[in-house]
Amino acid sequence: MFFNLLTYADKTAILADNGEQLTYRELYHASQEIASHIPAGSFVFTLCGNCLGAATGYIALLDNHIAQVLLDAEKDIEILQQLSASYLPDFYWLPEHRTEEFVQAGLAETNSECTYKGYCLLRRNGQKAQSVHPDLLLCLTTSGSTGSPKFVRISERNLMSNTEAIAEYLSIDENERPITSLPMYYSFGMSVLNSNLLKGATILLTGQTVVQREFWTFLKEAKATSIAGVPYTYETLKAFRFFRMDLPYLQTMIQAGGKLNAAIVKEYAEYAQAKGKRFFVMYGQTEASPRISYLPADRAIDKYSSIGIAVPGGRMAVVNEDGEEIQTAETDGELIYYGENVCIGYAECRDDLLKGDENHGCLHTGDIARFDEEGFFYITGRLKRFVKVWGNRCNLDAIEQLVKTLTTDCACTGIDNLITIYVTDAKFEDSIIRLLTTKTGFNPQAFTVKVVPTIPKMESGKTDYKKLAE
Repeated sequence: MFFNLLTYADKTAILADNGEQLTYRELYHASQEIASHIPAGSFVFTLCGNCLGAATGYIALLDNHIAQVLLDAEKDIEILQQLSASYLPDFYWLPEHRTEEFVQAGLAETNSECTYKGYCLLRRNGQKAQSVHPDLLLCLTTSGSTGSPKFVRISERNLMSNTEAIAEYLSIDENERPITSLPMYYSFGMSVLNSNLLKGATILLTGQTVVQREFWTFLKEAKATSIAGVPYTYETLKAFRFFRMDLPYLQTMIQAGGKLNAAIVKEYAEYAQAKGKRFFVMYGQTEASPRISYLPADRAIDKYSSIGIAVPGGRMAVVNEDGEEIQTAETDGELIYYGENVCIGYAECRDDLLKGDENHGCLHTGDIARFDEEGFFYITGRLKRFVKVWGNRCNLDAIEQLVKTLTTDCACTGIDNLITIYVTDAKFEDSIIRLLTTKTGFNPQAFTVKVVPTIPKMESGKTDYKKLAE
């Protein structure tokens, strides 16, 4: 058992925004019933919406060590056909309203194995595939994945290690009432569920987003104690005058999923301190199941541009181009992470699900970082987000952070000798060019500003640079 649900038997495990709720005991019995229809060694496509049916199915598979991949409940049928052809899932746990669509597409058999809260279990139409590796528990799509068949393979040890670490540094207990402000198929949203259910908290389950009135009505009425968000979430909340809201029960705010502008981090940290709340900045990757580091709330003001320190049980290091560990503070290199939560590898087809641990607890993050004299780490860019401007190596992430001091609704791409800044408001064009030429010393011809209707975002809330480049 992953969660040991009966430990908190009569406590409310999940409260949905439509009023439905489940105790931990009811969740246990429902999950056991669902899992009883799935043989050991199976692989399941779990189509996730933020609703009771999806959450219970996910928990059922996790608690009974049945391997699954989390996918968006509304994912296009053609993409699902491609993924099914690659992975030959044994079952689909999906919304009942999509049953006919799956049957007509030739993906699933007609009769459902079981149903629960608007979800059903369908068997794949076709010959059964070989059982997956016994260590495999979970697969997640890689960042930005749409139809890409590449999954991150995660073992139970990987996931439990990180879940326990998160619960420890956030001091989660059974009094917590986190609201689901992120999709559960996204690794960050999933980790909120895991770390809170492990400690007997009450999950406030909603599919509404932070820009909808219904979300805030539910948050206030259900007395949410914590909220999680990506940079876009906190930029949006700031524009919505979050600092003026009356939220007496909300005690903890956590941010991950990309770099939030340091000035905005400082604002939230100062707000939290003034209001007796906690603001945590966290850094991670799906490959780390998914958290790598956190910035302790009591250091958020004086270290507001830092990703903090490694999660309990993990270690971060910075290496030079020769792979040697850097011992000197304030020196850039690739960030390497070591810990039990590092995934066991990738998969691109069903046969890859038979593989064991290929990473052995070591993750090359692809991020450029440095550490200070106190051992706090700072991300300074991505290995793939560098261009040369007249022979000078230029960090596109650093350029974007400069522009965000003028407007947060921006993004930056580039090729050698030309950096393109995308904004949604033309009034910033001249000030952006002046700022960047002053800060970098480059000729204004190194920069061009393009006005777009919106900055495209991926499902995770991160900027979709590929779409911008197109």
